[in-house]
Amino acid sequence: MLNKLVIIGVGLIGGSFALALREAGLVREIVGVGRSLENLSAALGTYVIDSASQNAAQAVQGADLVLLAVPVGQMGATMAAIAPHLGPTTVISDVGSTKQDVVALAKQYLAENLPRFVPGHPIAGAETSGVKAARGDLFRERNVVLTPLAETDPAAQALLTSLWQGCGAKVSQMTPQQHDAVFAAVSHLPHVLAFALVDYIATQPNAEQLFSFAASGFRDFTRIAGSSPEMWRDICLANRDALLQQIGGYEQELARIKALIAAGDGAGLAALFGHARDARQSYLKNI
Repeated sequence: MLNKLVIIGVGLIGGSFALALREAGLVREIVGVGRSLENLSAALGTYVIDSASQNAAQAVQGADLVLLAVPVGQMGATMAAIAPHLGPTTVISDVGSTKQDVVALAKQYLAENLPRFVPGHPIAGAETSGVKAARGDLFRERNVVLTPLAETDPAAQALLTSLWQGCGAKVSQMTPQQHDAVFAAVSHLPHVLAFALVDYIATQPNAEQLFSFAASGFRDFTRIAGSSPEMWRDICLANRDALLQQIGGYEQELARIKALIAAGDGAGLAALFGHARDARQSYLKNI
């Protein structure tokens, strides 16, 4: 049971974490911190939080847990602002989609609090954002990855593990390096591809006609292009090395398909498509 939870960045993920813990009876008081008065008012109006503040330094005083749910590009400034005001037992975690950069920032700004910092990443995003999209079951049967450091206090890690499990999530552990390599391939690259395809179609002279005939295949493929541009800008830049490697690999795969089409190699295309279909069906059986 947390006496006081402070969520800095009360959006989809932060708001859903608050709702899930409230529904599970694992928190007494939830304080939301953010820049937008409109968003904070919405969070208060839907009982996601009990009180709101635009002053993170004041809000974190006396907190049992501080969850950093801001875009990764704002993480350093947020850590610097709260560090002098954190209590000696306050546990800090984050929900960033990249981990090596967040860990580097924590070592810079949260050096005295590092044993109580537990980096995390819930794999439960959506193309919608903001607290109005939050829901208490968002993490149910979803993966949450923790990337504890050598300095991390086992008790702090155990607290985060139990809270995420209380939200219904499946908790696993990776190193920050493993995390960023994995998610560059299966999360960051797909978002880049979706944004790129929509932007490509939108810049065509007959874009209006193209969009008017786009059906379910296009809609499904590009769903995640409705995600926050600010958030995904930050993710791409934060994980640039691993992401550039994955983009290079994908370009090679496109070049291979282009060559098969140019050569009229139907058998080669069928074999490639069949392999991809079988891999996807195997993946669907295991989720």
